[in-house]
Amino acid sequence: MRFAIDAHAIGCRLTGNEVYVRNLLANLALVGSDAEFIAYLSSSGSNGCVPARVERRSIARNPFVRLGFDLCQSLRRDRPDLLHVQYTAPLGCPVPVIVSVHDVSFLEHPEYFQPFRARQLRITVRRTVRAAAKVVTGSEFSRASIARAYGLEPAAIAVVPNAASPVFRPLDRKKAGHGVLSRFGISGPFLLAVGDLQPRKNQVGLIRAFASVVRRLPQFPHSLVIAGKDTWFSAQVREAVHASGVADRVCFTGFVTDEDLLLLYNACELFVFPSLYEGFGLPLLEAMACGRAVACSNVSACPEVADAAAVFFDPCSTDDMARAMTDLVLDQELRARMERLGLSRAAHFSWRRTAEMMLEIYREVASRAQARARPLKPAAVTP
Repeated sequence: MRFAIDAHAIGCRLTGNEVYVRNLLANLALVGSDAEFIAYLSSSGSNGCVPARVERRSIARNPFVRLGFDLCQSLRRDRPDLLHVQYTAPLGCPVPVIVSVHDVSFLEHPEYFQPFRARQLRITVRRTVRAAAKVVTGSEFSRASIARAYGLEPAAIAVVPNAASPVFRPLDRKKAGHGVLSRFGISGPFLLAVGDLQPRKNQVGLIRAFASVVRRLPQFPHSLVIAGKDTWFSAQVREAVHASGVADRVCFTGFVTDEDLLLLYNACELFVFPSLYEGFGLPLLEAMACGRAVACSNVSACPEVADAAAVFFDPCSTDDMARAMTDLVLDQELRARMERLGLSRAAHFSWRRTAEMMLEIYREVASRAQARARPLKPAAVTP
């Protein structure tokens, strides 16, 4: 069988979507030895991220050209058994579609998006979900949200969890700290948050909670490091820093590579994830896989992913978030226990297992399509 994957996110700094398809391709190549794979790529710098046994095709980076023409033309030429996309399939797709919908925040909280982007996702994702041979998502939270949003039976949606990439692992803390100092000029103990600067990642709430901790504990020596690329919402986040009274203790790294993120996770004292809405929450597992204690939001998919390996807080409460950070910083025994639990929790998830589950779905969808396309044999005539 021949399976195609829309991998245009690779090399385009599309953060979660890129991490997803990059790790999925790497592991499909390992577990699907009897299958062929085609990756449709838009970035010239993406080839090094794709396994050698995966065929590569170039498609347009412009989404209107890619989805309106280019991808369909490529599919007609390559004739795979199906196409796997994230969120949006091309118009007039000539093969069965499997769609990964990581969350429906654009429906449940459109205020987290620019109006045009929310409207575009409402239209294109609905079209794709309605036409898809299979819908896949990463958590039970997202399965329920998707079913509710599109009137589907939950059983019709497959839950295939994500995982932390093997690159995220414990390193020597001092060496990691030296690396962070060399790359970013950050010294001393720090708390780390990871995510693009956007409303649902709740960096504004985190900055207020961090400032509250500093005011309550004058001896608190930590800084706050926020790793994530700038977006249309960056100005509001930076304004919150200027208004906080602790601007000299907040550092923005911008977009970081996995190599730099590995150092940041290992060098931080604890990881804080204040998100207001997550379909999965991959940075939680990445931080845990690096042996870091985690304080995280108690909403959406975060409790499902973190389980008992985090200190939870209400992301809408400055006091509750400040309490969680303070407890983990001041209570060394609690912090050590969360580090142990986090390592164990991260080990429950595996991209190899994710790829095995996806490959099973690919085969099921392709087999169904082939059975429908197979002509019926004429009934035998009895003399």
